[in-house]
Amino acid sequence: MKRTSAKYIAMAAFTFLGSYAILFVVLPLSYWRDYRQLPAANIATDVVIDLLFSVVMLELSFYIDRVLNRRIPWTARPLKRLLMQTLFQVLGVLSLVVCLAMIYLLVFGVQQHPYPYIGLRQVSYILIAMMLWALMISTLNTGNFLLKNWKTATLKAAELEVKAARNKQWAAEAELQALKLQIDPHFVFNNLSVLSELIVKDPQLGYDYSESLARVYRYLLSNSKKKLISLREELRFLDAYRFLVSHRMGSGCVFRVDIEASKLDLFIPPVTLQLLIENAIKYNRTEKEAPLVISLYTTGNDELVVSNTLLPLIREQASTGLGLKNITARYALLGDRVPVIEQTGETFTIKVPLIHECDKEDTDPGR
Repeated sequence: MKRTSAKYIAMAAFTFLGSYAILFVVLPLSYWRDYRQLPAANIATDVVIDLLFSVVMLELSFYIDRVLNRRIPWTARPLKRLLMQTLFQVLGVLSLVVCLAMIYLLVFGVQQHPYPYIGLRQVSYILIAMMLWALMISTLNTGNFLLKNWKTATLKAAELEVKAARNKQWAAEAELQALKLQIDPHFVFNNLSVLSELIVKDPQLGYDYSESLARVYRYLLSNSKKKLISLREELRFLDAYRFLVSHRMGSGCVFRVDIEASKLDLFIPPVTLQLLIENAIKYNRTEKEAPLVISLYTTGNDELVVSNTLLPLIREQASTGLGLKNITARYALLGDRVPVIEQTGETFTIKVPLIHECDKEDTDPGR
């Protein structure tokens, strides 16, 4: 666990002063009267040794916490963690007290140490008190660790809630955009105009056109709110949609479709192809002499690519980007893979991921 210098100094001072407080409570007043008569050098030496003891005990507590946090986290096995931490803290304090006694013997010798006599009862009290003090230090350290984890978990939970709310908003916007496409007045007007002309010129072709228009709207009404649909079904819809576009634009718009048969049972969000094709037609010229070429093909990386030549309008329209935002928003709800947009001086390309059956099941809200 990372510690700031201020917190570390505060905990070291707390441990140091606490150790003297323990001794003051455990040892009799006669001990402290004799202790006051010691030379200043001896008292200073005692203070330095006790300070080092406090720092080492604090570091030992931190070390035990770090090791146990990796091997026995509180969230995994709390009872075992409590027992193991108590055991290691007690053993650690015993080891430190033994080391401290050896240091005093090395510094002052067996018979020449200047400190007042401490009986066996006082020694046992000191050991018990030091163990409890070490456990208190460990508790404070653990409490700080758990508090930080709680704050982190709370922040992550808040971030997830914000992300979920954002995803809901994206989903609502995506559905709204799909509904707008269903009743787009320009789309309806253009197709009805073409239909009326065809009925006059060629009743059979007019009938076929009305059937294709009905298929398009039937598909939109049935599938626009679904999360995913197979590429096979989307391509069936595309056949009807291309029929409308080819008779509306004439030879000014050319489609080139090369879809691998092995990719037909993969999935994409419904209406994806209409959005991408409408995006290409909306911002490019469709002229017989220089037709707009829209290519659809799949890649080995399970991607559906829709690419169109760039033939900018003489009077360019301001792009709202709603169609592309719609697709991106839907993919954001489905997983990590998102559409990739590439543009050169000659082409505009969008690569949308194709989703496998297992991934489709993972996104099923009923699971």
